[in-house]
Amino acid sequence: MTAASLSATSLNIPRLVDLGMTSLRLIDLIDAVIVFTVIEALALLIHHRITGRGVAGSQFLVNLVSGLCLMLALRSALGSAGDLVVAAWLGAAGLAHAADLRRRWRR
Repeated sequence: MTAASLSATSLNIPRLVDLGMTSLRLIDLIDAVIVFTVIEALALLIHHRITGRGVAGSQFLVNLVSGLCLMLALRSALGSAGDLVVAAWLGAAGLAHAADLRRRWRR
């Protein structure tokens, strides 16, 4: 077997994503996206508070929470969390999405 013919599937390595020279567990990639999303939200909030420009938190936070809940549901499903935890995160995402739609519909 050559190095070129090796894959995560043939080696029975679960939840790997090949990113060129390195391999990251998918759950680690999701963690990184969650951290980046939280940092992005904080940066947007701070920028708006300091300058008065940019997007106000009321315009994006509920939508962002919905997305974070979906990412946490995926992370929970890939990890060792039970079905109830995954369902709870999906339910929270749905509620946040509904709140966002309601807020936008009123305009």
